[in-house]
Amino acid sequence: MTDSQKRYLLIVNGKSSGDPMLREAVLAERKAGKEITVRATWEGGDAAEFAEKAVDDGMTHVIAAGGDGTVNEVVNGLMRVAHDRRPALGIVPMGSANDFATSVGLPLEPGPALSAALSFEGAPIDVVRMTAGQGSEADVSYYINMTTGGFGAEITSTTPKMLKRMLGGGAYSLMGALKAWRHQSYRGTLHWQEHEQSESLLLLALGNGRQSGGGQVLAPRARLDDGRLDVLLVKDFSSVWELPTLIGELQNFPAEGRYVRYFTATKLTVTTRADDAPWPLTLDGEARHHERFSVEVVPLALSVLLPEGCTLLSANDHP
Repeated sequence: MTDSQKRYLLIVNGKSSGDPMLREAVLAERKAGKEITVRATWEGGDAAEFAEKAVDDGMTHVIAAGGDGTVNEVVNGLMRVAHDRRPALGIVPMGSANDFATSVGLPLEPGPALSAALSFEGAPIDVVRMTAGQGSEADVSYYINMTTGGFGAEITSTTPKMLKRMLGGGAYSLMGALKAWRHQSYRGTLHWQEHEQSESLLLLALGNGRQSGGGQVLAPRARLDDGRLDVLLVKDFSSVWELPTLIGELQNFPAEGRYVRYFTATKLTVTTRADDAPWPLTLDGEARHHERFSVEVVPLALSVLLPEGCTLLSANDHP
C-alpha cells in the first residue's frame, strides 16, 4: 500500500481531545499530506463503534489516542471486522500507565507518537479472546496486552485517578504497598491443556504482552506473535516471613517454585465454587468481576504499527 492510499482514523479519548500537543501534531501531519480524520469519544463504547465502522468509511488504519483502556476498546471494535478487511492499529499513548506502548518501545509524547504511527509498518500480532460465563449469556471480549486477576487487578482498579495522574506508574506501586498488609487471596480451579490445578492465589497474570499496572513486568518472556499465552501464578502466603522467598521467585519466574509458577498455554480456564468470591480482573485497564472465565489466543489476528526491532516480536529474538 502506497502512502497516498493510506487513510487514518484517529480515535481520541474525549478527555484528551483538547490536548494542544496532539492538535498541533495532527495539523502538522495534515499539512505534510497525511489524510487524518479525527473522532473524539463521549461515552463508553464510542471508541469500539468508531473502530468497527472505520473500514466502511474507507479507513485503512485506526490510531487510538488514549490510555490502555482506550486502546482496549479500539481493539474490541476492530475484532468485529472480518480479518481480511481489518484496519491496522496504531497507538498514541496518552494515559497514566501506557503499559503496552511502553513495552513495545513507542514514543510517549503525542507528536512523536503520531509521527511514528504514520511511518511504521504493520506487524501481525496475536490477540487474546476472553469468554466469561457460559452458553448464550457468555460475554466475549479481546485484549492485546495483559489480564491480571486477584491482587494485581485490585491495585489497578482501585488506584484513584487523581493519584494516577500525579504519580503515573508509581501510583500502582504505592497502592500495592498499602494493600499488601491486608491482601486477599482468590480461590479457583485452573484448567489448561491436560492440567488441572486448584489454588488460593494472590495474583494471576495472563500475558500476551509483558507488563501491567504501570510498569510491573509480570510476563518477561512473552512475545506478541508466538501463539502462546504467558501465565504467572503467585500463591498466597501466610506470614510476612515468607515474603523474601516469594519476592525472590518473582525476580526469576521459575517454572514451578514454592510460591510462583510461570508457564505458557494456548488456552486457560478458571472456575470457582459457589461459595468463592468472583475474581476481580483487569483487561488492559478495564476492570470487571467474573466467576468463570476462559482466555484463548487468536493467532496473528491484528496488524499493529510497531517500531522496527520491537523486542516483543519473535522475529527480533537474539540468541
